[in-house]
Amino acid sequence: MTIPWKILTSAALVLSAVCPAFAQPLSPRSGDDAVLDMSQAFRRGDRNRLAALLPLVRGHALEPWAAYWELKVRLQDAAPEEVDAFLARWSGTYQEDRLRNDWLLLLGQRRDWQRFAQQYPAFRMNDDREVRCHALLVGQLGGLPAPTGGAADAPAEVLRNWYAQREADDGCANAVASFFAAGRIEPAAIWRKARLAIEANRPRLARNAVDIVAPDASAQVAELSDNPARFLAARAVANSKVRKELVTLALLRMAQSDADAAALQLDGKWSVQISAEERNYLWGAIGRQAATKLSPLASDYFGRATKDADLSGDMLGWKVRAALRAGRWRDVVSATGAMDEATRADPAWVYWRARALVAIRPSENQRAEAQQLLESIASPRGFYEQLAMEELGRPIVLPPRPAPLTPEERDAARNNGSLARGLYAILLGLRSEGVREWNYATNLHNSGGMSERELLAAADMACQSEVWDRCINTSERTRVAFDATQRFPMPHEKLVVQHSRRVGIDPAYVYGLIRQESRFVTDARSGVGASGLMQVMPATARWTARKIGLSGFTPDQLADRDTNITIGTAYLKLALDDFQGSMPLAAAAYNAGPGRPRAWREGPVLEAAIWAENVPFAETRDYVKKVLANTVSYAALLSGQPQSLKTRLGNVGPKDPNFVEPSKDLP
Repeated sequence: MTIPWKILTSAALVLSAVCPAFAQPLSPRSGDDAVLDMSQAFRRGDRNRLAALLPLVRGHALEPWAAYWELKVRLQDAAPEEVDAFLARWSGTYQEDRLRNDWLLLLGQRRDWQRFAQQYPAFRMNDDREVRCHALLVGQLGGLPAPTGGAADAPAEVLRNWYAQREADDGCANAVASFFAAGRIEPAAIWRKARLAIEANRPRLARNAVDIVAPDASAQVAELSDNPARFLAARAVANSKVRKELVTLALLRMAQSDADAAALQLDGKWSVQISAEERNYLWGAIGRQAATKLSPLASDYFGRATKDADLSGDMLGWKVRAALRAGRWRDVVSATGAMDEATRADPAWVYWRARALVAIRPSENQRAEAQQLLESIASPRGFYEQLAMEELGRPIVLPPRPAPLTPEERDAARNNGSLARGLYAILLGLRSEGVREWNYATNLHNSGGMSERELLAAADMACQSEVWDRCINTSERTRVAFDATQRFPMPHEKLVVQHSRRVGIDPAYVYGLIRQESRFVTDARSGVGASGLMQVMPATARWTARKIGLSGFTPDQLADRDTNITIGTAYLKLALDDFQGSMPLAAAAYNAGPGRPRAWREGPVLEAAIWAENVPFAETRDYVKKVLANTVSYAALLSGQPQSLKTRLGNVGPKDPNFVEPSKDLP
């Protein structure tokens, strides 16, 4: 593989500057080529090729990666002594901890608890749920002391990890089965996993859960998943705990495709045959499904649940959204009050609870609580944080920059081997590996991650190398310090401002969108084919090029930075015009296509913040909020003046019947 000389030179210069111990000549390029060939061989699982290439990268900056790939592909067959030798050779590196993670998973699968107990205490990242479940099981068996593995709340932690797993795993399922057999986990907790699996359209996971708690009934999970209506019709009564739970699963499955039909079933014979908790949970599931369809019946369905505490956190979130659309502020207060502490701390629910408390003619205590809630999140850091500032009557201004980094702080970052390897890998084209190593250095190498000043220094190192995504993501991790120039960099400023103003669009809006789309990675490419800084789809680009009279355009030109910005800004302006200047609607159209926000805007006229929170797609919901918050921050940087998010949001409602869309074929 031939690597562009510019990239090779940049990578080598970065590494020699930041970490002299890894410096190497700029040529010949054989070491870099060998590493890149090994990365491809690793993806193919080609053991022979990896073994043949490994000697060519001895002493190379990325040799730890090469050694990891070579051993990882044959880890199943490796002797424990060989693994120990690797861990000792690369002690202190990301690759050591990455292989230990892989080895711990393998030891857990083999039930080799003695070796697992020996290795686990040295696992620094400790971010793998399945490994943690293995450790908690070993603690249960007496092989690891508390708090490493035998914590008193081990059953609760095992359940949290198991619930969070969206695919079948060995470690957590095995730990749950063991704790259940020991009487430390109740049957209801396992049925909850089955419910979550059905709701996530993972029937095999549901069956695995039922296998633990009621193995004789697990075969019925496939039946109720395939055809819930037929399953329910064949059951006259639910006269046991297992039957009640199976009926609940069937109604959950039905609600996914037809919430109204599930409501009729639940209102019929099943209502009196299942428990109050099961009934409440089902009304929550039906309400959530209706809410994701923006149905006006959603709040009524939620209202059929007699106890909010029986609803999941996700259901309660959708209850809040439906209540906001319907203007039912007391329901917002009730639902946010029922959330667990972690869910309730989300800035979205902090903000809306505060707004709801003010809206219900509050007592003095409630008014004080609303004030405290808004104060707790008010800052320029994000969408709801900015809205909280404005709710408190404060304009949005960016805080002063932190004190300048000292030479010693910069040197510490430059001499960090993981940061150096991360940058080198990214600049060489191994972005996935580079990002993982960089994140390990900043977040996981030490418990709790880097300090605030260390994060600022690492972010500065990435900024200086124009690796903007690491610059932004690293700086965003500071909780007190706020360096706006790191969090909101403005590469290609002349081009962005020039193209934005030429089409008549706010450059801050364009920057806000680029930051969310690509983090300024010029060669970014999505899984669906969007490419470049503004992540433009080929079909959209062709349409836009014709619309603006850009002759001779071909989709491969999207790789050119200037062309990408030209097409992207033009399309964004066309979307804005199509949605009568609404920034939230245009951002939603940019992310999800114009057809969906045209449908989502139907119904009552809403504050745009309420409308955005009710966007049914989680990705688009998050996207709209972040683009608008980014826009405010960029506007503050570009103008040096206080800003308002609310004025950019406005209201959202059905299209004015007299408005003629300028681009009915907007893709």
